[in-house]
Amino acid sequence: MPIVFAAIAPHGFPIIPRMSDDAEGALATRAAMEELGRRCAAARPEVIVLAGPHGLRVEGAICVAGTARAAGALRWGGRTVEMNVPVDQSLTDAVARAARARQIPVALAGFAGNRREQSVLPLDWGAITPLWFLGHDRHVPGQGDVLAPVPEDDPGPPVVLVTPSRSLSRTTMVAFGRAVAQAAADDGRRVAFVASCDWSHTHREDGPYGAHPSAAEVDALVVAAVRDEALGRLIALPEEKVDTSAIDGLWQALMLEGVLTEVPLRGDLLSYEAPTYYGMLVASYTGRDT
Repeated sequence: MPIVFAAIAPHGFPIIPRMSDDAEGALATRAAMEELGRRCAAARPEVIVLAGPHGLRVEGAICVAGTARAAGALRWGGRTVEMNVPVDQSLTDAVARAARARQIPVALAGFAGNRREQSVLPLDWGAITPLWFLGHDRHVPGQGDVLAPVPEDDPGPPVVLVTPSRSLSRTTMVAFGRAVAQAAADDGRRVAFVASCDWSHTHREDGPYGAHPSAAEVDALVVAAVRDEALGRLIALPEEKVDTSAIDGLWQALMLEGVLTEVPLRGDLLSYEAPTYYGMLVASYTGRDT
């Protein structure tokens, strides 16, 4: 079965209601992510492939979690969100095989235990934030903002976790997305692909990267590419502007472009805003007949 749902999702963790009352001004992004969660639930994915920039990275390869689970916690301003998710081992292996068949370097990463069932990969904000809205939140039903214990039998869909090396070419990212689509089609289950992306991090002087005029320019180009359903245009972003705007979504978005070359999903830009020093964009991709 081909991929049934895809998304571009931000990972600024204050958008998680548990972490911040006002989302640090990103309330439109929070509302868009809640809508993204509803659309994802309607697509009924059985597995989520999530590509993010901040996970375990291997220079010169696309790193894929070769573990049984992934777990982590976010702590900020006296608040905490914890997550412990199952990793789908069969689709992980299928994605690795499909990528290697296309001569794409892939590293399967473990952590701690030598057997997969003993191994749990650290989970970072680039994965926790989108997954919170896509079925892995930790709230007790009917109890508002009470944080639930983290169960071993996580009720959300199992995941495949991907982190690209930026030393690989942009066309390699597109080829990897096509490999994911092939592996998903061969798997037969309902699969979602999520590109965890934030965009320019140089919108404000008081941010950790300072300010640069390219931030607004690059984010406008990204928004236009998403709106026009033309993510492939991002391959041509000048490297200088990629650096001065400090984007971290380019590589995952190009993986999504590879998915979309194989699966005809319809894109819908739900929001864009840059309330602090970095830009966040939410977009959903669903079947043409839905």
